[in-house]
Amino acid sequence: MASVRFTVTPTKAEDLPGLSDTSPDLSSRSGARVRFGSRESVNRSEPLSETSGGLTTTAGGGGGTETPEHSNTDQGDGNSKISSVYINNSHGMDDDDFYDRNLALFEEEMDTRPKVSSLLNRLANYTNLTQGAKEHEEAESIGEKKKTGKSPQMGTFMGVYLPCLQNIFGVILFLRLTWVVGTAGVLQALCIVFICCCCTMLTAISMSAIATNGVVPAGGSYFMISRSLGPEFGGAVGLCFYLGTTFAGAMYILGAIEILLMYIAPKAAIFESKHPDGEGAAMLNNMRVYGSICLLLMSLLVFVGVKYVNKLASIFLACVIVSIISIYIGALVSAFKPPNFPVCMLGNRTINGHEIYDSQCAKTVLVLIKENEERNNTNFTITNETITVGPTFDPTHTPLLSERTTSLWKQFCQGPELNSSCDEYFMTNNFSEIEGIPGLASGIISENVWSSYLSKGDVVEKGSLSSSHFSHPASTHQPYVFADITTSFTLLVGIFFPSVTGIMAGSNRSGDLKDAQRSIPIGTILAILTTSIVYLSNVILFGACIDGVVLRDKFGDSVNGNLVVGTLAWPTPWVIVIGSFFSTCGAGLQSLTGAPRLLQAIAKDNIIPFLRVFGHGKANGEPTWALLLTALIAELGILIASLDLVAPILTMFFLMCYLFVNLACALQTLLRTPNWRPRFSYYHWTLSFLGMTICLALMFISSWYYAIVAMVIAGMIYKYIEYHGAEKEWGDGIRGLSLSAARYALLRLEEGPPHTKNWRPQLLVLLKLDEDAHVKSPRLLTFASQLKAGKGLTIVGTVVSGNFLHSYGEALAAEQTLKHLMDKERVKGFCQCIVAQKPREGISHMIQSSGLGGMKPNTVVMGWPHAWRQSEDPQAWKTFINTVRVTTAAHLALLVPKNISLFPSNSEPCTEGYIDVWWIVHDGGMLMLLPFLLRQHKVWRKCGMRIFTVAQMEDNSIQMKKDLATFLYHLRIEAEVEVVEMHDSDISAYTYERTLMMEQRSQMLRQMRLSKSDREREAQLVKDRNSMLRLTSIGSDDDDDTDGGERDRAVSGGGGGSSEHHRRVQMTWTKEKTSQYRATHSGCSTPEGFRDMLSIRPDHSNVRRMHTAVKLNEVIVNKSHDARVVLLNMPGPPRNQEGDENYMEFLEVLTEGLERVLLVRGGGSEVITIYS
Repeated sequence: MASVRFTVTPTKAEDLPGLSDTSPDLSSRSGARVRFGSRESVNRSEPLSETSGGLTTTAGGGGGTETPEHSNTDQGDGNSKISSVYINNSHGMDDDDFYDRNLALFEEEMDTRPKVSSLLNRLANYTNLTQGAKEHEEAESIGEKKKTGKSPQMGTFMGVYLPCLQNIFGVILFLRLTWVVGTAGVLQALCIVFICCCCTMLTAISMSAIATNGVVPAGGSYFMISRSLGPEFGGAVGLCFYLGTTFAGAMYILGAIEILLMYIAPKAAIFESKHPDGEGAAMLNNMRVYGSICLLLMSLLVFVGVKYVNKLASIFLACVIVSIISIYIGALVSAFKPPNFPVCMLGNRTINGHEIYDSQCAKTVLVLIKENEERNNTNFTITNETITVGPTFDPTHTPLLSERTTSLWKQFCQGPELNSSCDEYFMTNNFSEIEGIPGLASGIISENVWSSYLSKGDVVEKGSLSSSHFSHPASTHQPYVFADITTSFTLLVGIFFPSVTGIMAGSNRSGDLKDAQRSIPIGTILAILTTSIVYLSNVILFGACIDGVVLRDKFGDSVNGNLVVGTLAWPTPWVIVIGSFFSTCGAGLQSLTGAPRLLQAIAKDNIIPFLRVFGHGKANGEPTWALLLTALIAELGILIASLDLVAPILTMFFLMCYLFVNLACALQTLLRTPNWRPRFSYYHWTLSFLGMTICLALMFISSWYYAIVAMVIAGMIYKYIEYHGAEKEWGDGIRGLSLSAARYALLRLEEGPPHTKNWRPQLLVLLKLDEDAHVKSPRLLTFASQLKAGKGLTIVGTVVSGNFLHSYGEALAAEQTLKHLMDKERVKGFCQCIVAQKPREGISHMIQSSGLGGMKPNTVVMGWPHAWRQSEDPQAWKTFINTVRVTTAAHLALLVPKNISLFPSNSEPCTEGYIDVWWIVHDGGMLMLLPFLLRQHKVWRKCGMRIFTVAQMEDNSIQMKKDLATFLYHLRIEAEVEVVEMHDSDISAYTYERTLMMEQRSQMLRQMRLSKSDREREAQLVKDRNSMLRLTSIGSDDDDDTDGGERDRAVSGGGGGSSEHHRRVQMTWTKEKTSQYRATHSGCSTPEGFRDMLSIRPDHSNVRRMHTAVKLNEVIVNKSHDARVVLLNMPGPPRNQEGDENYMEFLEVLTEGLERVLLVRGGGSEVITIYS
């Protein structure tokens, strides 16, 4: 018995006293390493001593006795390295391999199945994650040296919550929320905000589930969707998200320019229009010019370095928070001391404050004229006179009062005179001033509860003020506040929705988080709750503090051009103006920073070929080309120049992205894939479907035509990726859905046999490969594609001779060859390659095992064995007949195209001609169905169809023709019908001679193909001729393929119970050996043999069969010599296998003289019906 040596190496000197021979548990000592080594090389007769069988301890710090013959310790880096004299190291193993001897059972697979310790070491840093992510392995194998960066330290608040707040709060809150509240009313505005916030909240729940189901690297939402729904959906939705982010950048820039030109520096406008109708166009041109300049500056800033953008982000976020706080403080202050923002009204119509040049909201004013002064030197005094009756001053007073018209009078009347003709509405209504900000305690919310939608060109009116209306509309030349666009609930949804986007900011930063799977759900959901509360409370505050006409005044014209939300702010409107300007600039910078990185992530995935160039960038990885494309697309948005037109565009793209996030979560949950194990457990598939439904509804609610355009764009990208073949396998949910759907469908198909109406040929195409693994008859696959026309199941199979363990590589190569040919011929289907010792057994196995459930092949397509008469491939025809028998036994249909090389290719359509069907026996209607299926393909579409049937003497051929025409009419098949009469005739001499030649040839081949063992047996049984023919039948399965001239054959003897073993015989037929064989053996070379052969009388059944073949061939050639293809019933093989070779001869005679023949053998079931 071999002894075992324990070598213990403690890493601490203080461990030494604890080690003794009596210690039961060596492994419990911390720092000790225990190694087991076999002592088989030691002399077994040597008695076990303390040094040989005991413990030897060696310490790096001394204190142990070192025995050179037993152990050797190298102390270089502090780690002891041990090599034992008892270990056979003749294989040149590294010393480290000795440490893994306790895993010796698995050592041969260590390269493909690593140790757990090495795997955990690779998983220590999740950025090097390779398990289940092949693309990451490929990226790391390039050899890039990873910089040892700092470990991520950002928590939930700084890493997720604040970035989400910054991305969600934006331009819409400051520029459009007041207008949304005024137009839709408080109730509908709450509804709009609630729907949008519900949409993002449900999406955040789905996103949290996906984000906590593993590591989410850069790419954020794109990565989640593509890995959950596959490359096609991932690419389509990723590009939509990219376009949405890019247009968001354009929207933020337009918002910043609107704030600049409207509220900060109105004088900076380049284009000005003196005509009121041209003011809108001039403003759009200003937006385009300044927006383009701003985009250029921002792009340069992003190009120079993202670190500057990140440094500015905190400043911009502070601006947003200060602005929002000032709104709340202003609303509370307004309850006690409302700010003074008077709004001038004419009747119930709002007057544009910019048009009141003299600050007089009145028709006329009383002017005090001092004595002894010139008339033109006047001192104006406001008396707030708004009545249109005559002068009311007292001429007895020393100060002279004069009534003068205001600037508003001049705009409504044809002149400044008091007696000039004026607008009728102006004459019948008086001016008044109302408080623009009545305050929180004013009860103004009761007026703002209900909606007040306007059409383009309508005047903003206050419903509670009385006025006398006239039929004529207000002119745009008059100084009213007009609605610039036609509003509706759906439009407001599309405009408001961008203000709730930005929820992906946390998932995009997962690499910087200390605990991403905890921080992302908490931070994102808290940010959405915060912003939702802010939006909902602001809707109520705006409705309760600001008058409706001011709310509906989008640009603040009624309050002298102030930002409407700024009028509520405390202590000054400039807090909101400056804060909103910087926040929109910051949001624009964030969009221009994030969008190029998203495009770069899509490009690097290499799923969209034309985007590959955008995957490259600067040396530090900055996406230069992607930034350039982003700037160009954002410029398109800026050229639109209207914030209200750009917002619905990005709404569509964001909604589509959120829709697919919800779909991904719902699919993964319903499919219950084993890898779906999110840490975030507060999700449910019903919530995901609800979120998906809301997203879809919002898309069509906000703008149905934009929704259709966005879906068409996504669909085109999807089909493009699918067409170009995204060779990515990401374990996506769509693949899981396909598997579930396939399983469900297969189980449904299994419930019962298919009805005749649903029968279609499910093909198993048998192809043969030559020595170089090339397909011998590729045109066979072409014919199959023409027959299928792209529909149904097609399995292409081949058999590789050999042992599966040794021929697995050949089988893979053969499978790749078949796939390449299928792609070339555009055949949709599957490959199956079987390795078998005998080809006929492989084909039999394939026919039995192909398919699954109800999707099994019902039709076998195989080629005709060419040159079967020659001895170069003696087994081809035997395999062919065996396959015919197997398909018959399996009740499968069989199609055998003869002269397949002459069949037309897919690029050679037949412009004319006929498909001739010779319907001799009925075997399920295959002959009727096949021409119809062929004519669905462009190659055979222009061919006519002729059906011939054979009438015997006792048949009524006229009635047969009528019945056949009626039958085809009910089958809805258009074809010409002809009944061919075959008269009984005597067997011709040609038939007799042909049969005789066939049988003589068969006997000659039998005798020439005898192996040595068979010849010995024949010598013993030469007197019994029938017995000899039975034992040497070449139809038996014992005669197998020869390989390199060697034949392996087993013969079992019946008489006497004796049997002979397998013998290997060299059968190289040279001229000398043949003559020697003829001289030494009795056979056909002797005079007796010749007389024996010449005395053969043909078998009567063979003569009858040959007679049928000859007669049918004469008729078919006579009628169908010009047909494009002839479809013909294929007779079955003989039940007695001795007549196999004769069967091949019958088929040759039957099809002689025909260019293209398709032999058809039905499967025994009806495949066509006259019923609907």
